[in-house]
Amino acid sequence: MAEIQNNNKLLLDEDFNLVDILYKVWKERSLVLKVCGVALVVGLVVAFSIPKEYTTTITMAAESGSKSGGGAAGLGALASFAGINLSSSSGSDALSPELYPDIVKSTPFLFELLTVPVTKQHDSKAVTLYEYMRNDQRKAWWTHLATAPVKAIGFTVSLFADDNSKEKKPVFDVTNLTENQISVMQSINNRISLNVNKKNGLITIGVSMQDPHISSALADTVASNLRKYIVNYRTNKAKEDLAYTEKLYFEARDSYYAAQKKYADFADANRDIVLIGFRSRMERLQNETSLAFTVYNQLSQQLQLAKAKVQEVTPVYTVIQPSSVPLKASEPNKPVILLGFLFLAFVCSTGWILLGKDILNKIKSLR
Repeated sequence: MAEIQNNNKLLLDEDFNLVDILYKVWKERSLVLKVCGVALVVGLVVAFSIPKEYTTTITMAAESGSKSGGGAAGLGALASFAGINLSSSSGSDALSPELYPDIVKSTPFLFELLTVPVTKQHDSKAVTLYEYMRNDQRKAWWTHLATAPVKAIGFTVSLFADDNSKEKKPVFDVTNLTENQISVMQSINNRISLNVNKKNGLITIGVSMQDPHISSALADTVASNLRKYIVNYRTNKAKEDLAYTEKLYFEARDSYYAAQKKYADFADANRDIVLIGFRSRMERLQNETSLAFTVYNQLSQQLQLAKAKVQEVTPVYTVIQPSSVPLKASEPNKPVILLGFLFLAFVCSTGWILLGKDILNKIKSLR
C-alpha cells in the first residue's frame, strides 16, 4: 500500500513539474516569440541567399548479360558449322553495374566533361563546362565574406607575379591537371549522382546545376559517355578479335590470289606440254591453290562470325525516363530551412528560460 502511494505521489510530482515547466515557458512566451521571429527573418535571409539548384534525372535499363535469344543460338549454330567454338568467350562480365558509380566519379570520366560545350538559359553563346563552372557559379553572400581575406592575399601576390606564371589559356591534359581543373572536377563530381537498383537493374543518373538547361544537357552527356564507356569495355575483346581476323583474312585472300595467278600463268605457258615433270608441277600448283582457297574460305567464315560477335556483345540501353529541362528548383528547400531555424530558436529560448537563467543566477551568486 505504501509503495502504491509513493508511485501516485511520484506521478503527481511529474505532473506538477510538467505543468510548472509549461507555465514557466508560457509566462516568458514573449521572449520565445521574439526569438522565433528573429529566427524566421534569419531563416528567410539564408533560404533566399542560397543559389538555386536544378536537378535533372535520367532512368535507363540495360539488357541482361546472358543472351538466350534466337540471335545467340543462330550464331552458335553457325560457329559450330564452321568448326569454331564460341562457348569459351561467354564468361562472366567483370564490369558489374555496382561499379558504374565509380566509373562516373573517376578522373578520366570527369576530365572528359570539362570540355563539353554548354549553353546557359538566357545566353546563346556556348562555353565549355570548365569555363561555366569557373566564371558563372553563384555563391551565398557569407561565402564571399569567408573567402575575402584569401582572395585579397591572392590578388596582392598576383600583382607582383610574372606574366609568364599566369594561366592565359587552360591546357587540358589528364596526366597534368592544374589546381583549378581539379577543383572544377571535384565540384562536378559533387553534382553528379548515379544509383543502380539491384532488383530491377534500373540505372538512375541525377545532375544538379544552377542552370536548368545546363543540368539537362549535362545529364544527357553523362548518360551518353557512360554508355560509350561500357560498350567500349564489353566490345573491346571482340573488336580486337575482329581486327586480327580481318588481318588474317586479307593475308589469306592475297595468298590465294597469288597462288591462283601462279597456277594460271604456268598452265597457260605450258598448255601443250605433256611431260611428267611439267604435269607434276602443275598438279602441285593446283594443290597449293586449293589449299590457299580452303584457308581463305575458312577465314571468310570466321570474319563474318567475328562481326556477328561484336554485335552480340554490344549492350543495349533503353532510356525509360529521358532528360527534360527542370521547371522548379530542387534546392534550397526553403520550408525545411525555415522550420529548422524556428525549431532551433524554440529549443534555445525554452532552454534559456528553464535552465539558462537559473545557471546564470547561480554563477552571479557565487561571485
